[in-house]
Order: sequence, then C-alpha cells, then structure tokens
Amino acid sequence: MERDLPEMLEIYNTIILHTTAVYQYAPQTMGQRRDWYEAKQKDHYPVFVAESEGRVAGFSSFGPFRAWPAYKYTVENSVYVDAEQRGKGIGKLLIAPLIDAARERDLHAIIASIDASNAASLRLHRSFGFEEVAHFKQVGYKFGKWLDLKFLELVLETPKHPIEG
Repeated sequence: MERDLPEMLEIYNTIILHTTAVYQYAPQTMGQRRDWYEAKQKDHYPVFVAESEGRVAGFSSFGPFRAWPAYKYTVENSVYVDAEQRGKGIGKLLIAPLIDAARERDLHAIIASIDASNAASLRLHRSFGFEEVAHFKQVGYKFGKWLDLKFLELVLETPKHPIEG
C-alpha cells in the first residue's frame, strides 16, 4: 500500500487543483501524504486502493468525524477516483469495503462531506443508502465562487452494545 502513495498523491493533488471535491488550495507534498498514511495505520483506519491496468485508479479511507469521545462510533469517509477512471464503477469498489470495515469495527454512522455540485459523488453515496442530513450554504470559497457542502449519512446497525467512555 505504501508503494501506492505517489499515485495516490497525484490523484489527490489533481483533485485539489481542478475540482471542488477537496476544499484545499495547495497541493500536498509526498511527506504530507506519507504522514496521512502513517496516521491511518497508527489509528487502525483502513485505506483501500483500486487498480486498473497496474495503476492506482482511486483510493478510499475513513477517519474520525469529530475529536470528542462521544463521537467514537462515527467516522467520515473519503473517496477519490483518478479523473480518467471516473464513471467506470471505481467509486462503488471503494465504498463497499469502507462500509464493511465500519461494521467490523462496530461503528454506527458514516458521514460523507460532499460539495453540493458534485452530482456523481452524491449519486454514488445515495446508491449505498447514504441520506442527506445537512446542506451548508456558502461555507467554502474556491475558484472565485462560494461553495455549498452537503453531509450525507449512513447509519449502521452496529454496535450491538455501545458503551460510554
């Protein structure tokens, strides 16, 4: 998986520079992407990679939704697909194992933060049962315009016996 970091970085930086899927302005460095990956490993969060013809076609992961302890059963997902691979079902290949991994970890909710104009990502998440729970107006500013952000949520049947603390 670590060997995939250069291609993952390329996909992520292309998304930063050319889309509103990530509300960042500056591309990441390899050091930042490596730190991201090491943090996922340390915190036992999954990273899934889809390949096509020996190249990374996309990747997905999840991480904490909020830092406070009572949110421990909720995560926020991320799904990124290479521009040339979009519309080929790669996103579906990357979301399904995230949902399985969340159930295995006894998580209860997955949140997807999606730019309101990203119809493909909204459609993809809805196809897995995610429902829109919030629409934040003009919370981001990129490419000379205000951006709306939607939160979609998938509530899982897990955990069977949640505990506080």
